[in-house]
Amino acid sequence: MRIIKLNATDSTNAYLKNVMLSEVLDDFTIVIAKAQLKGRGQMGASWQSESGKNLTFSVLKKFEALPAAAQFLLNIAVSKSVYTTLKQLQIPDLSIKWPNDILSGNAKICGILIENILLDQNIQSAIIGIGLNVNQLVFPGLSKATSIKLVTGRTFAIEEVMQLVVKEMKTVFREYEGKSIAQIKEDYEMHLFRKDRPSTFKDGKQSLFMGFIRGISDNGKLQIEIEDQIMREFDFKEVQLLY
Repeated sequence: MRIIKLNATDSTNAYLKNVMLSEVLDDFTIVIAKAQLKGRGQMGASWQSESGKNLTFSVLKKFEALPAAAQFLLNIAVSKSVYTTLKQLQIPDLSIKWPNDILSGNAKICGILIENILLDQNIQSAIIGIGLNVNQLVFPGLSKATSIKLVTGRTFAIEEVMQLVVKEMKTVFREYEGKSIAQIKEDYEMHLFRKDRPSTFKDGKQSLFMGFIRGISDNGKLQIEIEDQIMREFDFKEVQLLY
């Protein structure tokens, strides 16, 4: 497993993509940076990380024949990998906030950004970017952020945590090869944040509504039950959970 170590880069995902233009890389090639200057999250959100305190890395995952229509299965596999790793580190009250933020209580501890490279109708490879708060203690302007050290009181070796995540990722990808979509979805939904609890949402038109998260569709859309037992499905940019 090749690991490319950087002191700083704009984005580990972008750096890995650039390396792929000039080299043929092996499965699970990793780029890790002490500082990520322009880290991104879902829908272009910025990812703020104190230099040397957190785990910011990207992993190349190759596929032989993964249909593009099944791309949300990648979100599930990576989310489950991080969730299980943090469970092993005894992080309390863990859940997965759709689509793939990892929370401890109500606070975000990890963000994931997956960028797929397509060939015809299949995903040829994916660049999996992970930003995990490890030893940072203060998050200016972010009231709903936490870290491993904040919730455990212990300092962790950054690269050791990375090795645990990647080891679990390999295990989950291997296990999911023998599971149906229904089984993989069930694995994800049992850890879904605020599932079956009354919640407030904001839709794409900035309108507020109440509902219950019931699960996800086969293509990863969030299924919310609203009034009169009506079930609606929302894509990433179409709804925001306000709690």
